[in-house]
Amino acid sequence: MEIPIQLLDIEGEGFHVMIQGKINGMEANFLIDTGASRSVFDPTVITKFIENPNFEKKEGITAGVGGNDLESSTFIIKSLTLGTIELSNYEAVALDLENIHENYRKLRLPAIDGIIGGDILVKLKATINYRLRKIRFTAPRSKVKRNK
Repeated sequence: MEIPIQLLDIEGEGFHVMIQGKINGMEANFLIDTGASRSVFDPTVITKFIENPNFEKKEGITAGVGGNDLESSTFIIKSLTLGTIELSNYEAVALDLENIHENYRKLRLPAIDGIIGGDILVKLKATINYRLRKIRFTAPRSKVKRNK
């Protein structure tokens, strides 16, 4: 199953990859971050999709880019949909992404609702094709629910 990717030009210095999906049935923009070990969502932004999320403080610390240690929480997303694949009751990580939101506003780029990282990319066996501007997910049928 393939879905289109959008390449966001970061002031001629490089690109970020964005895809569209859904959180609890509502349209959402996701960055693809192949270097992130887990998918993360901003605790403030996620309230657009989940009323009163139940954040549980994550034990330990989350290592960020540049060696920054960040506090994080986990919460449940009832339905996370990428193309025709639905991840049900996905345990997500909440992390303050305000610095990313601010940079995107300054660059006049689309707002992001979450970052899809290695946990989902590996589970769904993702392959990014930059030439065709598509991402392919080839997860076994038994691991995820496929919407028709």
